[in-house]
Amino acid sequence: MRAAIIEAPQNIKITNVTLPEPGPTQVRIKMEGCGLCASNIPVWQGREWFTYPVAAGNPGHEGWGFVDAVGAEVTQVKVGDRVAAITYNAYAEYDLAEADSLVKLPEAFNSIPFPGEPLGCAINIFKRSDIQAGQTVAIIGIGFLGALLIQLAKHAGARVIALSQRDFSLKIAQECGADEIIKLDDHWQIIEKVKNLTNGTFCPRVIECTGKEWPLNLAGELTAERGKLIIAGFHQDGMRSVNVQLWNWRGLDVINAHERDPQIYLQGMREAVEAVLSGRMNPQPLYTHTYPFEEIDQAFQVLENRPDGFMKALIQF
Repeated sequence: MRAAIIEAPQNIKITNVTLPEPGPTQVRIKMEGCGLCASNIPVWQGREWFTYPVAAGNPGHEGWGFVDAVGAEVTQVKVGDRVAAITYNAYAEYDLAEADSLVKLPEAFNSIPFPGEPLGCAINIFKRSDIQAGQTVAIIGIGFLGALLIQLAKHAGARVIALSQRDFSLKIAQECGADEIIKLDDHWQIIEKVKNLTNGTFCPRVIECTGKEWPLNLAGELTAERGKLIIAGFHQDGMRSVNVQLWNWRGLDVINAHERDPQIYLQGMREAVEAVLSGRMNPQPLYTHTYPFEEIDQAFQVLENRPDGFMKALIQF
């Protein structure tokens, strides 16, 4: 099979590797597509803690496709089933997954992409946020995840303030239902704007989706007393300096909404299927850039540079 290998920073090639064989409890998936995640950027750019070449197909983890072969003990799925899966080498034509880490996709999704892992993440983050009808929720950073969270929060009956640096993202936020939009520019002016929009009380829920230090500190400033600050952004470059005095003084609950338990990931993916079917989430307009597998290097460059109009990139096999 063909697989993409990051051989060195910003150097990815497609090469032939041995087709993997499923173990007794595994399935082999013929990949239909895979999303590109912002968490891939450091390994693409290069960091001192990575070693190269990276394993074939890694770090692709947003794949979906068709079951191609099953292990001897597998009864949950059969060859031909279309599934989303938790796998870790999905930048390849085939990948292996444990049979209990799959979500079967309904026929209604046959003509649409379904990167289950990030959709499940949005569901899990939303659940950790404990958003209630009537609350004002600030969502900082309107990329793919932030846009999905706007949809979920609005469906729950919340008032949503969306904050982003990009004008295009703010337009997307409005299309997803945001009640107010604020450009991420001047720190103190943003605080005053949110203060005025909330009659001086700020927001009971603030979700930080950027993974950057400044917006994380801004998130604390925008959270109401005894409110919840939810860290949804992937903070992947080590230490952060944050205003713990403010967090402490306001009595904030600070929630790191990243999951590590595969079963929680899986439950989020199952609920994402239902959320898309019911219309609580509509990710289709957010898949803004699609590339054939042969152009995966271009997809990574777009992921890194985030040109105007970019929300989510997908690879199709």
